Amino acid sequence: MNETMVCAVGNVATQPVFRELAAGPSARFRLAVTSRYWDREKNAWTDGHTNFFTVWANRQLATNTATSLAVGDPVVVQGRLKVRTETRESQQWTSADIDAVAIGHDLARGTTAFRRTGRPDATTPAPPRPEPNWETPAEPPGTSAQAQPEPEPVTAAVAVA
Repeated sequence: MNETMVCAVGNVATQPVFRELAAGPSARFRLAVTSRYWDREKNAWTDGHTNFFTVWANRQLATNTATSLAVGDPVVVQGRLKVRTETRESQQWTSADIDAVAIGHDLARGTTAFRRTGRPDATTPAPPRPEPNWETPAEPPGTSAQAQPEPEPVTAAVAVA
């Protein structure tokens, strides 16, 4: 396929707008991407030009985007670039949109807590994940010096009507 795939790293510039459409959920927000460069004269990092993109998300990505992102969040967006040129009232303007495939917080600039969402038709939430223990490394089962009790066998009963 001849599509222009891009990966943009920037900040959420507008609060995501969520809409429930006939084709499914949709969300959009503006992404500000500012280039930075090392200015030798100032001996410091300097902001360059800022590009703004309208990011579109659909289906489950739209739902998760609307509930996870806020203005100012650093994000990484991957998707298809679409550049449009339109004329309104004798004025011509160009916009750059990204039809998102994946959106995530930029972990180079902060932390986040991931929560898995169930399938749209699922009624039970996913079980919570255990907190990692960073003080002691995890040992594979059966490699501990202490004797491990054998797990009890699990049996399942199936009722047939």
